[in-house]
Amino acid sequence: MGKLSITAFVTLDGVHQAPGGPDEDRSGGFDLGGWTVPYADEDFGRFITEVFDRAGAFLLGRHTYEIFAGYWPKVTDPNDPVASRLNSLPKYVVSDSIDKADWDGTTVVRGDLVKEVAAIKERTDGELQIHGSAALAQSLMAHDLIDTVHLLVFPVVLGKGRHFFANGAVPTAFKHVESRTTSTGVSIHTLELAGRPEFGTYELPENA
Repeated sequence: MGKLSITAFVTLDGVHQAPGGPDEDRSGGFDLGGWTVPYADEDFGRFITEVFDRAGAFLLGRHTYEIFAGYWPKVTDPNDPVASRLNSLPKYVVSDSIDKADWDGTTVVRGDLVKEVAAIKERTDGELQIHGSAALAQSLMAHDLIDTVHLLVFPVVLGKGRHFFANGAVPTAFKHVESRTTSTGVSIHTLELAGRPEFGTYELPENA
């Protein structure tokens, strides 16, 4: 049985929209796409290679799938650590609007999302990986199906755009298991699911 992980890029103010380019996602009038590009360096590339080396399959939302399918099949270098995995390993796209996926090795997932994803995890060797796909991630997190979160925090504030953890997300606690910082200041945090948050108070007892 594989673990389900997600790798997500966010700004300091929690925005995740269009990290890779200005035309990646202009929904809502968003015009600040491509904000991760100035921070790419060898440290960042090394981490991404490590992530994809663990992949056994990929689970993607429709929008992320369409972005990936429009780019990665054109990268044919067998030594590319990302393209070689994405083009050869099983891919699952969660969508009610896609009838057929043309990218080789892709299966469209419909119906009971929780049941379907649990079954995919069961038959995956290695990690079942989500990249981007925040809405999908939140749906699965609400059912405790995501085991590991790789959160890459970029040192930039945008002030607008969709947030990765949007209002309405199920309260969830994580255990911080690893962190590193790239030469350009990207903070990379690896967190594992730890159940529901606990709460307390800093107020002094009445009789203190």
